[in-house]
Amino acid sequence: MKQRAVKLMQGYLWLPRELEWDPEKELPATIELSEVSASLLLDEVEPPFAFFDDGTPSASQRFYQLTIVVMSDLDQHELHPLAQELEEKLRPALETAPAGVGWLLLEDLREL
Repeated sequence: MKQRAVKLMQGYLWLPRELEWDPEKELPATIELSEVSASLLLDEVEPPFAFFDDGTPSASQRFYQLTIVVMSDLDQHELHPLAQELEEKLRPALETAPAGVGWLLLEDLREL
């Protein structure tokens, strides 16, 4: 089977506008997994909603779309273990981010 670009995970990262923390410098651009290297792509985006559940305006935050991509010839159902491994390796970097940084990351497994 021919290698193709596949999203393993996609989601959002947000932080208060006044927080001087740069996710592009603090998060790894490449994450080594058991079978492949995953690339973390960050794009600053407009908030995808107006308010958080607690009523905080989303305009008070900087939002980034996170997309994590691999080149793989694995079948879609074979990619799930890689997504789990990726989450285990990325979670510590997200959890050590400063207070106020939030994220939502979901398994995607779609070909680009």
